[in-house]
Amino acid sequence: MTPDPSGAAPTAGPAAGDPAGDPAGGTAGEGRRLHPFTPLRRAWVPIAATVGVIAQQGDRAGEWIAELSAVLRVVGVLGLVLVFGVYGFLSWWFTHYEVTDTELRIRSGLLFRRTAHIRLDRLQAVDVTRPLLARLTGVASLRLDVIGTEDKDELSFLGEKEAVALRAELLARAAGFAPEEAVRLGEAPERELLRVRPRDLVVSLVLSLGFWAAVAGVVIGPVLVFWFSSSPWVALAVLLPVAGALWKGSAGRLLADYDWTVAESPDGLRLDHGLLDRVHETVPPGRVQSVRIVEPLLWRRRGWVRVELAVAGSKNGLLVPVASRAAAHAVIARVLPGVDLAALSFSGAPRAAARWVVPVWWKGYALALSPDVFAARHGRLCRRTEVVPHAKVQSVRLTQGPWERARGLADVHVDTGANGTVTARLRAAGEAAELLRAQAARSRTSRAAARPDRWMT
Repeated sequence: MTPDPSGAAPTAGPAAGDPAGDPAGGTAGEGRRLHPFTPLRRAWVPIAATVGVIAQQGDRAGEWIAELSAVLRVVGVLGLVLVFGVYGFLSWWFTHYEVTDTELRIRSGLLFRRTAHIRLDRLQAVDVTRPLLARLTGVASLRLDVIGTEDKDELSFLGEKEAVALRAELLARAAGFAPEEAVRLGEAPERELLRVRPRDLVVSLVLSLGFWAAVAGVVIGPVLVFWFSSSPWVALAVLLPVAGALWKGSAGRLLADYDWTVAESPDGLRLDHGLLDRVHETVPPGRVQSVRIVEPLLWRRRGWVRVELAVAGSKNGLLVPVASRAAAHAVIARVLPGVDLAALSFSGAPRAAARWVVPVWWKGYALALSPDVFAARHGRLCRRTEVVPHAKVQSVRLTQGPWERARGLADVHVDTGANGTVTARLRAAGEAAELLRAQAARSRTSRAAARPDRWMT
C-alpha cells in the first residue's frame, strides 16, 4: 500500500467496467462507498477515547459529573452522541473505494485526505470476515493481503453479497481477466476437501499439554501465591493472566477454529471457520514457502496432526487445526502439488556422536530429501516436521558449534522467502558439506523450472 505523497486524493472517474452509480451510494467520479452500517462502527473510536479519559480521571470525573444538574447531564450525553454520530457519518461519507484495471484505490480522511493504491498484481489473498455483530446486520469486512506489507488493508464494512462479489472481481482482475469478464465470472466454484468435526476439535484441545499446563496454573498458582503472601489481591493478579492464557488456548481456539472447512477452488485453498466471528480466508497458490506438521504427544495414539503454513507476506498460518495424518497429507498435496509426504524416508542423526551433543533429545532429529522437497524433523514430546519445496529455498547455510565440531557434526539451515528457517540438525560433517552443495544446486534448478505464481492458473 503506497500513500499518495501529496496527501490529496486525485479526482478520477469510475474504473472501466464500474457502473456510473452503484447501490452502495457512490456516484460517478467518486467510486463506491462502504455500507451505511460503517458510521456506527467508526463512532466507537471517539467513544472509547472518551471512556478512557473518564476512567483515567477516576474519582475526579465522578465529582465533576455529580456537580452537574440532571438537565446538564442529559444535554451532555445528547451532545456526545451527536458528536460521535457526526464523526462516524463524516468518516464514512469521505471514504470511497474504486477498482481500476490495475489497482484498488481507497480514499479516506476528513481533514487529512489519504489515497491508498493497492496493485492488483500484488494481491495474494482477499479474505472475507464476518464478526458476530456484522453477521447480525448482514455486513462483512474485506481484508486484503498484499505482497510486501505486513498489515492487511481492510474495507469495513460492505454488504455480504457485495463483499463476496468484490472479492471475486479483485481476484479475477489479479489473474489478468478483462474488467467486464471479471465482473461476469463471479465467485469461483469450490470443492470441499476437509471438514473438522467439532467433537474432534474439542478432544484435540483437551489432549493438549498446553491446556493441562494452563489448568494447573489456574488451580495451583493462585493458591501458592496466596499461601506465601496472604494477599487475595496478589493471588488475583496472578490468576487473571493465567486464566486468560487458559481461555486463549481452549475456548478461544474452539471459537476461532469451529467448523473448520478446507475447500479447493481456482483461487487457491479456501478456509472457512469460526463460531461467533466467521472468517473466509484464502491460501494463495504458489505462495506457500514451507509446511509444518505438528504431532503433540497425546495426539499420536489417534494419529492426529496439525498443519501450519508459512506464506510469504501473509499471517495466515494455520491450514488444518486437527486431522488424521492421511487427511492432512491429502490437503498438503493440494498446497504442494506432486509432493507425497507418506513416501518420505527420514534418516536420524548418527547416534555415536549426536548423543554427546544433545543427550536424549537427539533421537528427535531427522532429515529426508526427495526430488521436490527438503524435510527436517525435530522434537520428541511434540514432534514437528517442516517441509520446504526446493524452489522456495532462498539460501543454504552450514554452521558448527565448538562441541559439534569436536564430535564431527554440523547443522544445515535452509532459509525461505517467509523469513523462516528449516534446520537439519546433527548431521555428519561430511554429509552436511555435501548436502549444502547439493541443496544449492537443487534450489537453483527448481526455481528455474517452477511455474509462475498466478491466480486461477
